[in-house]
Amino acid sequence: MQEFPVENVFTHQGRVRADGQMVHDLFFAQVKQPEESRGEWDLFKILYTIPTSTAFRPLEESECPLVKATK
Repeated sequence: MQEFPVENVFTHQGRVRADGQMVHDLFFAQVKQPEESRGEWDLFKILYTIPTSTAFRPLEESECPLVKATK
């Protein structure tokens, strides 16, 4: 699984690291007011994107025994 990027409706440019954690950008969103919504599923306004490097602990700091064994 680590060899394949994760691309779906929820995750773009995600990947599975050596410690088994799937990392990807996160979105900070706000619920829209009813008058802002243009359709049944138009519920959120993305305020900004939190990059993978900020959203998840670096692999070097992982406590996973599998990662520690390869160091």
